[in-house]
Amino acid sequence: MYSEYNISRRGSSTSLFGNVDRVALGIYIAIVLIGVMCITSASFDSETTNIFSFSHNYMKQLIWVGISSVMAAIVLLLDRRLFHMFAYPAYIFGILLLLCTLAFGTKVNGAKAWFELGSIRIQPVEFVKIATALMMARIMSDYAFNIKRLTDLIKIAVVIMVPFGIIVLQNDTGSGLVLGAFLFVMYREGLSKYIYFPILFTIVLFIAALILQPVIIFLALLVFFTLYSILKTGEFIGHIRFFFGIILGWLLLSTLTPLSGYVSLMIVCGIAIITLTALALKTHTMMLLWPIAMFFYAMVFVPTADTLFQHLEPHQKNRILTFVGLVDDPRNVGYNVNQSKIAIGSGGLFGKGFMEGTQIKYDYVPEKHTDFIFCIVGEEWGFFGSAIVVILYVSLIMRLMKMGERIKEPFGRIYCYSVASILLVHVIVNIGMTIGLMPVMGIPLPLMSYGGSSLLAFTILIMIAIRLDASTSERNLI
Repeated sequence: MYSEYNISRRGSSTSLFGNVDRVALGIYIAIVLIGVMCITSASFDSETTNIFSFSHNYMKQLIWVGISSVMAAIVLLLDRRLFHMFAYPAYIFGILLLLCTLAFGTKVNGAKAWFELGSIRIQPVEFVKIATALMMARIMSDYAFNIKRLTDLIKIAVVIMVPFGIIVLQNDTGSGLVLGAFLFVMYREGLSKYIYFPILFTIVLFIAALILQPVIIFLALLVFFTLYSILKTGEFIGHIRFFFGIILGWLLLSTLTPLSGYVSLMIVCGIAIITLTALALKTHTMMLLWPIAMFFYAMVFVPTADTLFQHLEPHQKNRILTFVGLVDDPRNVGYNVNQSKIAIGSGGLFGKGFMEGTQIKYDYVPEKHTDFIFCIVGEEWGFFGSAIVVILYVSLIMRLMKMGERIKEPFGRIYCYSVASILLVHVIVNIGMTIGLMPVMGIPLPLMSYGGSSLLAFTILIMIAIRLDASTSERNLI
């Protein structure tokens, strides 16, 4: 079982900087230092008597930077085989930690996702991401694993859904959705791209159900799937006749009966689905079964979307409604995002300068040192500085992917891609919500946002990947 882990003496060296990817390490350090500068700008008080007091957020963050540096050194000195050996125990411990948080944790901003140890708050979900990444790599690197086999796919689904379910129960849905990052890893390892369409389809249906009438949604779907069927089969006349037959049947039923237009359309579409399914099976036109199945799924999902929405917490509903434009309340629900966009926009090309941001200095932006820290970059460093930060993140993600490709065994490759995917989702969601392109989910910007749990967890997450890469005997560093 461990044949793939038989590496050379040189590959298993515990030299701290022997084969460490200095490019990835340098990018990591640069992002952390930028984060400290932004936190300093957000929390510095010129009237304070002691700028080195540990009551300041930037001094607390510097302590966590020191702790993270020590932990990074420890991880880089560990034998790489330990990460494989302790994947199961780490995952089980992480699940137990989440359950303990759910039972005995402290509620912060509506989420029962924290442990308080005196003045220190720990968010276990940040460390569970590490355990889940290791578990994914352990299971998927097994020599008998086949991602196209249903039983193996169920194993992976369970690994992801168990922590996700507990996190949702903690009312920390934003952190739970980050686990969706593992879908990118599964795609890299050979999962069919057609698996991802239902996921995207569900998201689109959910948003559409909030802003459009059901009749409009299903008429649009009829047009879309009719065009899809024409392109796939090459038959134009038959599908067009069927489409207009459905429309005519709907108009007649809604006109000649007391049924509503929506109910009439569902009845006609139900008959059409049965007819098309029988026709597809009879003529062996199996490619038609896909749009038929998706349309039937839409018929089931759309009526239940409102029920799902009503079960969300009030702040979650407000964030979604604000994002889709159904709530226009700049002084209440959308205040954070509006102030963040003002701060970023006011920075112009090169920004106002370090600690010169008026939106930041006068506390117009709430959570400016945590979830909305990117607006500090936008206001004080402008478009140029924001672009540099984004480039650093993209470079780190690409570097992790390159590290994964050059590692010769699957465990390291899968883990590196897991880390890259988690970073990608965090960066897209966090920066997206600060500029109004994503709903507010309350997840930090990796390595930059204030918070010891986040910094320490991301440090360990990244350093394990660097350690696995450093163990590879065949190197191709630039």
